[in-house]
Amino acid sequence: MDKPALESSIAAQENSILSTIRKVVIPAAGLGKRLRPATLSQPKEMLPVGRKPTIQHVVEETTATGISSVLIVTGRQKRAIEDHFDREEGGNGPDACIEGDVDFEQLGVSFFFVRQSRARGLADAVSLAEEFAAGEPFVVALGDTILYSPSGTDPLLRRLMQTHLSTCASATVAVETVAKEDVIKYGIVQPRTEIGDAFELSGIIEKPTPSEAPSQLAVASRYVFNVEVFDAIRAIKAQPPGKGGEYQLTDAIRWMIHEGLKVFAVRLRSDEVRYDIGNFGSYFRAFAEMGLRDPEYGADLEAHLRVLLQK
Repeated sequence: MDKPALESSIAAQENSILSTIRKVVIPAAGLGKRLRPATLSQPKEMLPVGRKPTIQHVVEETTATGISSVLIVTGRQKRAIEDHFDREEGGNGPDACIEGDVDFEQLGVSFFFVRQSRARGLADAVSLAEEFAAGEPFVVALGDTILYSPSGTDPLLRRLMQTHLSTCASATVAVETVAKEDVIKYGIVQPRTEIGDAFELSGIIEKPTPSEAPSQLAVASRYVFNVEVFDAIRAIKAQPPGKGGEYQLTDAIRWMIHEGLKVFAVRLRSDEVRYDIGNFGSYFRAFAEMGLRDPEYGADLEAHLRVLLQK
């Protein structure tokens, strides 16, 4: 078999393996308090980053791996998200698409929605997906966080899915290195094995102090789970809530490790960027950087910013 044919065969086998993960859960019920007044009457997930709302970047990232079923967990004042992924009446006809240049219906992507009636934490939001998962492995991608991988490279989510399946893990999480003083903002992992592109975990802790943190590797808002995660969530919900008075997904993952289930981590590459649309500082940076990558307007924006900086 010649090299192009061999590469094509390997790619086909990988795509066939990845097709066993067909579903994604996108939690999008957060209140967005740190982004007020911009989020007083609209979801933070609908704030535009470049040409698209934040959550559309997330949906496009996940469906690019072949995922075909999307469950979005919403809450109060989140109806705009459902409307966005609906079909537009009028315009170019009843079948006009409002999702920019991506026609999700043509791609065979189905959308489902469920409401988290009270803000009880990320683990509680994921627990609402048990019927949707229906016994299958699934991705969790936070709806207020964009993961950027340069075009032409193997994207983070694809590597996450490959690692999950090849290691027979019960949970696999994306991680990135953060500054020592910033560990208190994240779930921080404890590696069991030598840290490489992918490695097994022996522990995880939610928002530790710098002295408590077992590493500087923070969970980067992308996960793959088997259905054992629902048992873990039930277990932690039988106890008082965790940090912030909420049921933390970090605590459910720690329960899985304690029960002897395999949990792996995959590191972001140095050329990959996580954009957390959680406060104005990170939001402004995300919009600026994504705008600079725009094929039509990026060069003009860069020239304008250079003039401003010179002033």
